[in-house]
Amino acid sequence: MLIMATPAGPSEFRRLTTPRSAAIAGVLFAVLFAGSLVLLRVAIPGESARGTDWLEEGTPALSAAVTIMPFAGISFLWFIGVIRDRLGDAEDRFFASVFFGSGLLFLAMIFISMAVAGGILASARTSPDPASTEEIAYFGRAVMLQISNGYALRMAGVFMISLGTIWLRTGSMPKWLAIITYVAATTLLVISTLSLWATLVFPAWVLLVSLHILLRTFGRRAPHPPVDRAEDAGGPPPVS
Repeated sequence: MLIMATPAGPSEFRRLTTPRSAAIAGVLFAVLFAGSLVLLRVAIPGESARGTDWLEEGTPALSAAVTIMPFAGISFLWFIGVIRDRLGDAEDRFFASVFFGSGLLFLAMIFISMAVAGGILASARTSPDPASTEEIAYFGRAVMLQISNGYALRMAGVFMISLGTIWLRTGSMPKWLAIITYVAATTLLVISTLSLWATLVFPAWVLLVSLHILLRTFGRRAPHPPVDRAEDAGGPPPVS
């Protein structure tokens, strides 16, 4: 017996649409990422500092930063999705590849950096030798700062430059926002290794972009469906 497969009707498959509230993900990332960075900068001294006193005093702040960062990373993935959704069919393959790849590299390196921080905490709790603990903490801190400041934030700068270029070419965002993006990206590429607090430029930029998207998204009112005057007056509907 041959069974013919019937095509699925329009009610069985629906086009996925980005929820309007997804733009809040960028705000969440900015808050969580900035909070984690502040905790790290407070807990971890500069590269030239020796000893483990900073590790004992900064353990609560460092533990909080390690706990917060994964949630910031999840929010950043949603932020990338929101940006790509707004570009739609106007997305250029070349710049979109750079934009998407640099965003994922940034996120991966931030996670690796925080994993090193978690390893420093774990070794400090379990190592019986204070001398080895000091060496592990010194090496781990140097690796973490090199990954986060030397590589991850430069990938964030590439992420911003590629996105600013897409905005200028497609006109999907205001020109003033693209200019701010270039300035902030240059700051990350040049000054991030000179000042640890310069890393806060990136979450501040994400917050600005997210707020702009939220204002544009929720500022649009959904069009009201046309009202049939005959039905609204209580009379019978018109006969076609």
